[in-house]
Amino acid sequence: MMTAIENWGLPTSQFWLHGERPDGPVQHDEATGLWNVYGHPEAVQLLSDPATFSSDTSRLFPQGDEFADGNLVRMDPPEHEKLRKLVSHAFTPKVVAGLEPRIAGLTDELLDAVDGADRLELVADLAYPLPVIVIAELLGVPASDRGLFKEWVDAMFTRDATLSLKEQTPEQQRELDAVLAQVRNLTEYLGGHVDERRAHPREDLLSKLVEAEVDGERLTRAEVVNFANVLLIAGHITTTMLLGNTVLCLDAHPEHQARARAERSSLPAVIEESLRFLSPFATLGRVTSTEAELGGQRIPADQLLMVWAAAANRDPRRFSNPDVFDPTRNPNPHLGFGRGIHFCVGAPLARLEGRVALGKLFDRFPVLATDPADPPEFQPNPNMTGVRKLPLRAR
Repeated sequence: MMTAIENWGLPTSQFWLHGERPDGPVQHDEATGLWNVYGHPEAVQLLSDPATFSSDTSRLFPQGDEFADGNLVRMDPPEHEKLRKLVSHAFTPKVVAGLEPRIAGLTDELLDAVDGADRLELVADLAYPLPVIVIAELLGVPASDRGLFKEWVDAMFTRDATLSLKEQTPEQQRELDAVLAQVRNLTEYLGGHVDERRAHPREDLLSKLVEAEVDGERLTRAEVVNFANVLLIAGHITTTMLLGNTVLCLDAHPEHQARARAERSSLPAVIEESLRFLSPFATLGRVTSTEAELGGQRIPADQLLMVWAAAANRDPRRFSNPDVFDPTRNPNPHLGFGRGIHFCVGAPLARLEGRVALGKLFDRFPVLATDPADPPEFQPNPNMTGVRKLPLRAR
């Protein structure tokens, strides 16, 4: 059943958002040379087998090799586990729970700035600054530089072209060069802070990475910089989209918004269903290390697979009534945070930020509603699902 959400101009390339189903759970696209994985059990199988389905896509995309060292999302075991352990302690549920007072205080400060207004733009006023300030403070970089982060990160994800392994056009190369330039801006910025921590360590995550040892050796400058780059980007963009998507879902379903306002204990389930229904990162890339079988298909070695987690989250074989937003859904084994060894290390933090921010929004604004005259704007990148602008009526 379609809801009001589908009327806001969701990306047409994301067919599952419009009630359509793929012809099969695993398909080869002759035009692009890619393998697309749409099914939930197939996605779980793939994400649970890093030996066969590698995260190291650099063998097919050598252009970004300068950003590969220390890039946690592109690493396989055993190096992946060694590096992940360096930060996993900073994102345990217990440690994250200790951040709740700071997250609540920041949310209040940000909402104070729009207190008394009859409108707010959720992304600019809260959904972007809140998580970026939190992750910047954890890393130890100035949260006041968040305007720079937004400029660089937005430019990384504005491309709307379809990835192809066959047709490398000049336009595609220009887009890739533009993205790499923005990544370089961010890594050069972080590199300056890494150099400063080597000389003057502090009590922050960046200093801990600089001082950390793996197999008796310190991380290289490039490893620390690229590791911090992943943490800074992933540490805010998922929560930004999660917040916007959840508010949008509740706007389209007033009965669920009313229940969430009345029963705050239901907010975690609302967030989980939002992650399933509008999954922020729609795709995950993997490369076959050897010939493999998946979803009845024989896939040769060195093939790129796009795991459409967002489509898998609408698989009717796993979710009943998958096109219905249902916060009472239980169980809800969505793939919004991934699965397996690369399950999002910051998931507890994102969940906490979402719960606190939504609760504060409900406390402050008895009415939160979209305006048909000023509709949301969605990310143009086909690999992401989220609003980049969400104007709301607050009265």
